[in-house]
Amino acid sequence: MTATDGPVLLSQDRDGVRTLTLNRPRRKNAINPELWIALRDALHAAGRDHGVRALVLTGAGGSFCSGADISIPEDIHPNHKLQRLTDVALALHELAIPTIAKVTGVAVGAGWNLALGCDFVVATPESTFCQIFSKRGLSIDLGGSWLLPKLVGLQQAKRLALLAETIDAEEAYALDLVTWVVSAAEIDTFVDDLAGRLAAGPPVALAHTKALLNEGADCTLREALANEARAQVGNFATADAAAAYAAFAERREPSFTGRWALSKSREAE
Repeated sequence: MTATDGPVLLSQDRDGVRTLTLNRPRRKNAINPELWIALRDALHAAGRDHGVRALVLTGAGGSFCSGADISIPEDIHPNHKLQRLTDVALALHELAIPTIAKVTGVAVGAGWNLALGCDFVVATPESTFCQIFSKRGLSIDLGGSWLLPKLVGLQQAKRLALLAETIDAEEAYALDLVTWVVSAAEIDTFVDDLAGRLAAGPPVALAHTKALLNEGADCTLREALANEARAQVGNFATADAAAAYAAFAERREPSFTGRWALSKSREAE
């Protein structure tokens, strides 16, 4: 990084939404060692900050992310390099708040899997996607081997990963790899509205639902039902369930806080 490049990761908060912007536009936001570490730390920080209710991940300069920056030589064991990717993938997946990838331009390799690790992907018609690994003599990483088969099935996952074809936003949407396709002129407003709606939701209930959905595919029905019951008990212990019932009765929108509703006197009973 030169003195004129500025920070490799930008962070901005507004109304409970934190936006993290990959900021290496001259490299189409390819992720170098510094950015891997900054992204890991920023995701952990967002999870610890109870004022952050939703997170948007995007890239500067018209591109989302061209993947890991393989142009930078490092005299360290490959295991240590890959640990950075593992740390980011797990931090993103385990983040309790809803996450949105706002994709403009390219999302390639680890950059595409970074987007797929978010709960929602919003792209423009001009966006392009590629699991480029095999063209670099590499195998898939950043969780792509787990994410792709769950999203598109095994055969389509193999097609995308083994052939490393570039697909456009229309095809990505048809394959359920993009949640919405929105024009470049409207994507900022669309994502702002989506993030605002998520940030206004019941934080504890949304965190439980996200975890239940992430884990549900690997559970038996009996295990999923038990997990749902435990989560629901936690929801009833917040002020949000009562607030929702009251708002429904009064025909107004509820205000959710995630606040723990049990008093010390009631806990002692």
